[in-house]
Amino acid sequence: MASFKNPTFQDRAGQAASAKRDALDQLSRRPAPDEALVAQRKQTAERQAIVRAEKALAKKHAAELAESEKAKATAEASLPVPTEAERKAGRDARYAARKGAGKARR
Repeated sequence: MASFKNPTFQDRAGQAASAKRDALDQLSRRPAPDEALVAQRKQTAERQAIVRAEKALAKKHAAELAESEKAKATAEASLPVPTEAERKAGRDARYAARKGAGKARR
């Protein structure tokens, strides 16, 4: 078994330069991308962007609808509550209208 030898700075710098050269060589040997595959990926990305935009628009529309419903509910809640006498008068009017409609049919 060989004994451990402390590498000098030049040894380490040379190994780093060699590794960098090997990496660049490997990168330059890589084949060019397939144009059809690149175009297909681009189309897929565009379709996904359109779907995302449609979803965002639908979400915004739903939020606006919920906000308008909330405002409508708040407006209805702020209406004055009818008194007991007003409610009785309304009941009596509905009862009289029902009875009057029944007599007109007979």
